[in-house]
Amino acid sequence: MDFAKAREHLLEFLSLEIRDKRVIEAMSKVPRELFVPPDAQFFAYEDRPLSIGYGQTISQPYIVALMTQALELQPEDRVLEIGTGSGYQAAILGELVKEVYTTERVPELAKSATELLDRLGYKNVKVRVVGEEMGWKDNSPYDAIVVTAAAPAIHHVFVEQLVTGGRLIIPIGSRWEQELTRLIRGEVGNKIEKLGGCRFVPLIGKDAWEE
Repeated sequence: MDFAKAREHLLEFLSLEIRDKRVIEAMSKVPRELFVPPDAQFFAYEDRPLSIGYGQTISQPYIVALMTQALELQPEDRVLEIGTGSGYQAAILGELVKEVYTTERVPELAKSATELLDRLGYKNVKVRVVGEEMGWKDNSPYDAIVVTAAAPAIHHVFVEQLVTGGRLIIPIGSRWEQELTRLIRGEVGNKIEKLGGCRFVPLIGKDAWEE
């Protein structure tokens, strides 16, 4: 299969909706076929989520692009990702910002993502295995945080780990259906926007969903 051509066709489709050309350029540099199981590589550039094992998925490319665009990233930004999964979103972030910190609950996924990101040369991406805790306080505050799992509400820890003016993108709702939500932290209050419906695996941890 000609993955380069398939990637080009997908990005042409995404460009109809995604206005930030930096996001499209970043996605053009990341080989999605390497972030999915071998038996799913044929479908790597279809606009749909795919299973990566352990009850987890690699998100639909359009959703990845939409979430990345909504972060409004700058080259010197420091970004936290909650839910490394295959490492695909982290790689795209790594193309756009100075530092990426990403956490994962499944040790096997964290290990495989770390090895692949290292092999592809993403020295600005750091992966950490976590348990029940939320965020990555040691390296906070962050310019942006993206949560790639669904939560019942916006966790205060994520807001606390943002700089003033920092952006949080998180799916909020039930275990089965959510609204993609953006929060911008203010000095006094926070601005919250709804970006549309979505469906993610549940965020497991303290003040989120039970396993």
